[in-house]
Amino acid sequence: MTPAPLAARLRVPSGPLFFPVTAFGSDGSVDLDTYRAHVRAGVEAGAAAVFACCGTGEFHALSPEEFERCVRAAVAETGGRVPVVAGAGYGTALAVRYARLAHDAGADGLLAMPPYLVVAGQEGLLRHYREIAAATPLPVIVYQRDNAVFTPETVVGLARTEGVVGLKDGLGDLDLMQRIVSAVRTEVPGDFLYFNGLPTAEQTQLAYDAIGVTLYSSAVFCFAPEIALAFHRALTTGDRATAHRLLDGFYRPFVELRARGRGYAVSLVKAGVRLRGLDVGEVRPPLHEPGEDHLKQLAQLIERGYALLARDTTED
Repeated sequence: MTPAPLAARLRVPSGPLFFPVTAFGSDGSVDLDTYRAHVRAGVEAGAAAVFACCGTGEFHALSPEEFERCVRAAVAETGGRVPVVAGAGYGTALAVRYARLAHDAGADGLLAMPPYLVVAGQEGLLRHYREIAAATPLPVIVYQRDNAVFTPETVVGLARTEGVVGLKDGLGDLDLMQRIVSAVRTEVPGDFLYFNGLPTAEQTQLAYDAIGVTLYSSAVFCFAPEIALAFHRALTTGDRATAHRLLDGFYRPFVELRARGRGYAVSLVKAGVRLRGLDVGEVRPPLHEPGEDHLKQLAQLIERGYALLARDTTED
């Protein structure tokens, strides 16, 4: 655990938030050497934080032992330069176990993902996340999506919970998010953090930024860090022309390609990492690999994205 509180380190990030893929070898086992190289490259490229073993990292496909080894490896590779946030999920008992494994591995915080399968009421969800927060001293970011959708009143309750420092939104309901931000600002004044956690969050970040959600996850950073950094820089400096150029020429076509396959929010990203020269292996079932035609389109998109950056450099 680094001495600086997680919330303070994330509040004004110096770069994109990095959600590394988990590397698997040809036999399907975790390849820690390649995983460490992937994490190391991301930190050296300018990531502001490493979110290890979360959605893009196939948390759902990892055993507790694999999870702990990967989090420990991410902590070792960052060396305290940036915080490491680890995923935690499933039912309450297992989520607490993962939280404690992450703490033992040296993580700086937790991303608490939705509970497994059940559709629970607000009272039960609040109790679930409070038990995760109470299990370790690690700060907790709660992930809203799928079967974990909160009312503004519940998020106020989360914000009042010791150890809960933020909410990551993977739902995309901007009306709800505006009401959540307003309610917490009114009822719990302070520095509660909000994250845009939609797949390819850059596509919607201009809208989120307008309601005060300035943090976002960047899966593109996994395989095209220069593009992700250029977009992040454009947002933080108010360079809308560059942001729009990248959205129109790269991000929108990427999102449209991603929508052509279930699970592509992970498997297409992992394919992108391989296309860029690091063999992180294939996704584990039940996810599947993109088809050959989609891989070809992805390669062309990456090339186009880097061409847009080269054009900006030439124009400067």
